[in-house]
Amino acid sequence: MFHQNKNIFDILFEAIPEGVIIVNQKQIIVAANSSAANMFGYRKSELINKALHILIPSKFHKNHIVHFNNFIKTNHIKKIEHGSDLYGIGKNNKEFPVEIGLNPFKVGNDNFVIALIIDVTTRKKNEKQIETLNDELEKKIKHRTAELNNTIKQLKELNLNYKEEIKKRIIAETRIKAALKKEIELNDLKTKFLSMVSHEFKTPLSGILTSSMLLKKYQRNEEQKKRDKHIEIITNKVHYLNDILNDFLSIEKLDSNKIVYKFSTFHLSKVINEVVYNANLLLKTGQRIIIPDNIDDFVLQQDERILELILSNLIHNSIKYSGENTTIQIAVYQNNGTIIFKIKDEGIGIPQNDQKFIFNRYFRAENALNIQGTGIGLNIIKAHIENLKGKINFSSEENIGSEFVLILPKENKNNNQ
Repeated sequence: MFHQNKNIFDILFEAIPEGVIIVNQKQIIVAANSSAANMFGYRKSELINKALHILIPSKFHKNHIVHFNNFIKTNHIKKIEHGSDLYGIGKNNKEFPVEIGLNPFKVGNDNFVIALIIDVTTRKKNEKQIETLNDELEKKIKHRTAELNNTIKQLKELNLNYKEEIKKRIIAETRIKAALKKEIELNDLKTKFLSMVSHEFKTPLSGILTSSMLLKKYQRNEEQKKRDKHIEIITNKVHYLNDILNDFLSIEKLDSNKIVYKFSTFHLSKVINEVVYNANLLLKTGQRIIIPDNIDDFVLQQDERILELILSNLIHNSIKYSGENTTIQIAVYQNNGTIIFKIKDEGIGIPQNDQKFIFNRYFRAENALNIQGTGIGLNIIKAHIENLKGKINFSSEENIGSEFVLILPKENKNNNQ
């Protein structure tokens, strides 16, 4: 079984598209995958047992020794930082820009560091091209505006009766400006999206890689608990990646109007019990969920799967953004053919200045930037709620908590949007 697991983790190690290098506390390379070897122009066998400084330009050797020793002492994970000015050097003595994430770990009494390395040469080049394009766009706007202003001035001076023509030109100028501004905004949104996806995927992948590497070290029967712990970490992170992919697929379907809702009649208690059962698996220490006891006779005609998705998202957010020993309260009411859900937590709340953006796609509140998430969950459920002829609103106070209110019709007989 151990050899089978070892083969699996060796395959995982080699399957990582980024370069991965493991060094001991003496900065000697003890392991490297093919991606790392190819990145620096070496064979894997040429890297093993070599000093790490062969991959670092000589002008950075002195500072690197200081940084490495400090990193070993602090023993903290260093996430990949975009925009950092780090460089590697290949076997051909050519330097190239890189981004590096570091994760320290111990095996017995020995300290090791696993490094996730990304060659960002192409991205740096693309960013430079985007910057150049944006500069050119701004110059075009200024040039076109100057031309139009000059034309308007000449027409006024000549006192010609071309007011309608001037109006058309102003409208055309406004449209051109709006189109160019929209293009710049789309380029910026695309950059933010790619950065977000890269971060959200690389963090769990790094965790999977670390756990898979550590699993190799636990070979004795009495170390089964340690093996189980890392297997659980790998499983949870794979589920997290799967959830992200499902969110992206939902966005694509919503944007292309491909969602088909399937309405059926069902007891609300069934959905609430299923959602709360799954949410209980995610609770932090001391957290608890209070559910209503008056819903046994509540019957809906809605899309059961989508309602479960909506409630799960809201409750999972309450768990994620609340601390230990807090309460999440679910209340349900009926009123004039509608069903009203209230989900209240005692979490970090949403800053006042951020509240108007909370349903925007990819938006993260200022006080939630260090908490894992993509900023698309609330955008997706708002779209579903509106398609189901419902409404969603909320109230929130920073460091006090939030309350989301969902209102849906009890009956919805449409077969699609």
